[in-house]
Amino acid sequence: MAAVIRYDDVAVGDALPTGEFPITRFDLVRYAGASGDFNEIHWNERVAREVGLPDVIAHGNLTMALAGRVLTAWLGDPDALVEYGARFTKPVVVPDDGVGALLVVEGIVKEKLADRCVRIDLTATSDGARVLGQARAVARLA
Repeated sequence: MAAVIRYDDVAVGDALPTGEFPITRFDLVRYAGASGDFNEIHWNERVAREVGLPDVIAHGNLTMALAGRVLTAWLGDPDALVEYGARFTKPVVVPDDGVGALLVVEGIVKEKLADRCVRIDLTATSDGARVLGQARAVARLA
């Protein structure tokens, strides 16, 4: 586990370490099994295209969970995460090419709040497109 981040050691504008998460079709199958979300747009290319998608897409909650890993890794204590939310703005397209997609997540401390809390804004992109909007978290630091 990473060292626990202390409130006094954090400044507005501090960047979190960037997270890079490869997502393959196999990951989608595993996530579907774990979550119970077997919607065909996450594994059937024909169905995904029939509904207007460019290809199979990652589950939105998988995308959000991976982005959340950047937060919890930086915090060093997952219990420090008080609040986390995001909007799904674009899908993460996962081609069947043996490589898949890459989700890149960056974070920045935007505000120091009362009660030793900080607001963190995340930027999550895949293939150059922002895939999460208004991705924000509040964490209570040591």
